Amino acid sequence: MKPRFTVIEIVLLLLSLIGIAATWYFNILFYFTIENTSIANFIALANATLPAKSISADISVVAITFLIWMVYEARKLKMRHWWLFIPLTFLIAIAFSFPLFLFFRERKIRALNNPV
Repeated sequence: MKPRFTVIEIVLLLLSLIGIAATWYFNILFYFTIENTSIANFIALANATLPAKSISADISVVAITFLIWMVYEARKLKMRHWWLFIPLTFLIAIAFSFPLFLFFRERKIRALNNPV
């Protein structure tokens, strides 16, 4: 009998949950503590210092790389609903969408390798 979830699938789900919790903790603090909560102000504050600009550039390159690879990989594996990870990346966080995509990718690969 195959396990419902493999160890790597559990790790990826946990990382996805940590990703949403960690990013949205700070997003919620932003909305409760800053008077101007516009997206323009959010982006301006995210680029307010040189270290913040470095982190923003780093994450931007990672996000673009992930999205390109994700589309390629999802289409290659014939994954359903793969396009949902694109808005999830921008509306929630790449820290959530990337491990979640990897979780569903693992599930698809396991299904392909173990047909019922």
